[in-house]
Amino acid sequence: MKFSTADGGTVEVTRVGISYDMHVRDATGRSVATVTKRADDALRLMRELDPQTH
Repeated sequence: MKFSTADGGTVEVTRVGISYDMHVRDATGRSVATVTKRADDALRLMRELDPQTH
């Protein structure tokens, strides 16, 4: 699942076992961070990024 940010970047979410990796990139596509979150935290953040998610 991929989300766009207000500044032109992206957040790409990938499930890895029981957790999720969130790959954050800036508007030029440069990798800024990769964060691993528990499923409940990741789903909460995805709902904030897109209220229609889950």
